[in-house]
Amino acid sequence: MDFVNRRNYLKKLFEYDKSIDLEDKNVCIKPFVFHENNVVTEMKRLAELVPSGTDFCNKPDSRINENKSFSYSAFVPKGDKKYDDCIILLHGLNERNWEKYLTWAEYLCEKTEKPVIMFPIAFHMNRTPESWYAPRSSMPWVKYRKTNTPEASNSTFANVALSLRLSSSPLRLYTSGRETILNLWQLLRQIKRGAHPLLHKNANVDFFAYSIGAMIAQVFFIGNPEGLLSTSKFFLFCGGSIFEEMNGSAREIMDKEAWEKVYSFYAGKYGQEDGLNERLMPDLNEDFLNRSFVTMLRQDLMTDFRQNFFKENHDRIKIFTLKKDTVIPTHGVKIALGENNRDILNEIDFPFEYTHQNPFPSENEKIDIEMLNNAFSSIFAPASEFLA
Repeated sequence: MDFVNRRNYLKKLFEYDKSIDLEDKNVCIKPFVFHENNVVTEMKRLAELVPSGTDFCNKPDSRINENKSFSYSAFVPKGDKKYDDCIILLHGLNERNWEKYLTWAEYLCEKTEKPVIMFPIAFHMNRTPESWYAPRSSMPWVKYRKTNTPEASNSTFANVALSLRLSSSPLRLYTSGRETILNLWQLLRQIKRGAHPLLHKNANVDFFAYSIGAMIAQVFFIGNPEGLLSTSKFFLFCGGSIFEEMNGSAREIMDKEAWEKVYSFYAGKYGQEDGLNERLMPDLNEDFLNRSFVTMLRQDLMTDFRQNFFKENHDRIKIFTLKKDTVIPTHGVKIALGENNRDILNEIDFPFEYTHQNPFPSENEKIDIEMLNNAFSSIFAPASEFLA
């Protein structure tokens, strides 16, 4: 596959809410609509634990309508048949468009012959007001951030919305992830009862998850509500680390000051500050999401529980990391898995400059196209084989 040209081609074609027939492939793109219906009461309760609004956005999180009702797209083999399997693709932190993921989803769909659903994380992609990521409306906030918070040295229009929201309340990382998992739970229930137009009743659902999407997938996988994920497989790319080994300070993700607050909160104080656990969940051990989240935070938290989980589900998870990834490094994944589970982990490297945020830098004309094609295939060929 000519990765660069394909990415540019799909970028020009893709639109939310639009069916697209890819004429040169046996694949099409179909839009669907999602309305939250099982999280309203809980999200209102969790919203009470974060500021009701900030200067940046004066609405409470629970009243941002774009986050509660939104469209999502799926790459689907052509034809009118329903399927017994599908793949859900989860993206990274602070993503605002699906551009880099379109080739990922198309390749997985084509090679596995299964629908690939691109599902947005809460308050990401098209689940936010447009003003949060439009350069014209964001740049004054970058100036404000740099003037009032000198530690925010790498503030940009791309990261200012997330930085301001997380700096105001680091707990939003948890509430956003929790809301996303509750949304996925709702989607899987819809699939299992035969109410999704693409899929037969009780269809199996596998996951391809990248970056913070991998952590969301892990928490969901470990929790396994109602046994919905008992036969699911999980392919994690640039993800899988415990939180305390991550580093989210980057121009494309969040600024340095926001990351330091988030890191301090989750790597140190989470669940121990001012009775937070009691306000989050009356009984931590009875809440599968909070328990699963906690086990992925630090090396010393619920270590046996975490490592036994990976041991027991050894054949249903595969992880690929990149050697030069400084955001979610390989050693953090090794710590999460423990010594006895590392055969599910594969670290690879590419013969060109790349980053966690941009593993296949197609815009860099100095990189040989064949190198990019080979790098892309080195991830997505084994992913397709594993998820087929």
